[in-house]
Amino acid sequence: MKKLTYGMVGGGPGAFIGDAHRRSIAVDGCAELAAGCFSRTPEKSAQTGAELGLDPERCYASYEEMAKAEAAREDGIDFVVIVTPNVSHHPIAKAFLEAGIHVSCDKPLCLTNEEAEELVQLAKDKDLLFLVTYTYMGHVTAKQAREYIKAGKLGKVRAVMAEYPQGWLAFEGENGGKQGEWRTDPKQSGGVNCLGDLGTHIENAVATMTGLKIRRLLAKLDVVVPGRVLDDNDYVMVEFDNGATGMFWSSQIAIGHDNSLRVRIYGTEGSIEWFQEDCEKITIIEKDGTMIERHRGNGGIEPDAARYGHLPSGHPEGWFEAMGNLYHSFAECLQAKKAGTFTPDMVDFPTVEDGAEGVKFVHCCLESTKNGNIWVEM
Repeated sequence: MKKLTYGMVGGGPGAFIGDAHRRSIAVDGCAELAAGCFSRTPEKSAQTGAELGLDPERCYASYEEMAKAEAAREDGIDFVVIVTPNVSHHPIAKAFLEAGIHVSCDKPLCLTNEEAEELVQLAKDKDLLFLVTYTYMGHVTAKQAREYIKAGKLGKVRAVMAEYPQGWLAFEGENGGKQGEWRTDPKQSGGVNCLGDLGTHIENAVATMTGLKIRRLLAKLDVVVPGRVLDDNDYVMVEFDNGATGMFWSSQIAIGHDNSLRVRIYGTEGSIEWFQEDCEKITIIEKDGTMIERHRGNGGIEPDAARYGHLPSGHPEGWFEAMGNLYHSFAECLQAKKAGTFTPDMVDFPTVEDGAEGVKFVHCCLESTKNGNIWVEM
């Protein structure tokens, strides 16, 4: 079939995540960039479009103009990629959904539960696909954990320990440049910083791997660095719908940690350990204590996970491939939509419903902290 085309909102000069999405989509060559509104400043948007070799007529001054124009074109984009600060996710996603265009959006999905519910309903009403890019669930080994637990090999999940520490915002007077400035600004980030940036990844990783839903939680969101307004070190105790318990820790003040998302899952028949910075392997501990490492690219990986591998074993894959795997599934579903062969069981990427769960998680944590670190029902 004809290659898909996409547009991008955000990702202009100095932006990290926009270029990362473009590179990730290019991993499998599943879609080509055809349009964009890369900055709120028209001149910067045009500059980025020129650098990327786009038709000047398809470099727009506003996302509203872009959604309307692309929807009207016979060769309009198949989907849009939203890589802007959190506060603008909802209005941009809404504009493109209303225009009948499929959406990919960076997490968190939006700022409020009401906004999330509106996007869920709008995507459903318009029969549109909506990817929320929780990148790490694209790793083959993360998918292996999901398949292993789904098959019942871990038994009943009893406990989960998950953490995502970084150290890049550990110092007073340093806000991490352009990437940190908007994250620590409540006008752009919403009511949270660290929890929205890192804690939502933990919530999604645990939910994806275990299939469990949080029943209630107790949170302590701390502002540690002097002069900061939003949280930079968070602890969340959770109880799941099957009775299991968990502890989540996310931090931006943990000196010595770079991007250390780690999940430990303990069941009645064994345990699983997965570490994002060592994503080529997953460690399984059997009931008798025997430790087994399953490496991406080898025969021990379940077929539904192994199909996302790009290289033979020993040739490391990482972040770009993980994000690319999300887009690979998204593109497969979009092509199936075009061909009239799509079925919901084809979806193997985080959806708008998953994004809404992340928003609900954030607001329950805020409520718990505000009211003296009490238990809050999800």
